[in-house]
Amino acid sequence: MTETKLVSEARVATPLARRYMTQLCKHFEHKLPVTYTTHTGRIEFQAGLCLMEAQDETLVLRAEAGDAEGLDRLENVVVKHLERFAFRDKPAVNWVRA
Repeated sequence: MTETKLVSEARVATPLARRYMTQLCKHFEHKLPVTYTTHTGRIEFQAGLCLMEAQDETLVLRAEAGDAEGLDRLENVVVKHLERFAFRDKPAVNWVRA
């Protein structure tokens, strides 16, 4: 039996996509399993998984969790930290549930 997975995605318009993705990964790698390259990132939270892709003008965020509460928590943690790093830009983050 496969585990049910809830998914949401946000496409964040910013010319600093790679910088913000790297900052998120470096911030969380002290506490959580994190892998990243120059254009992709993966953070394994207790509530679920955050996958990131840095495109030219867009940071694509994908959150995956086993339940709605975990997905809410994951979305909120990622946005809270992104807003902290991007306080000058204040990019809009709108999650869309699949």
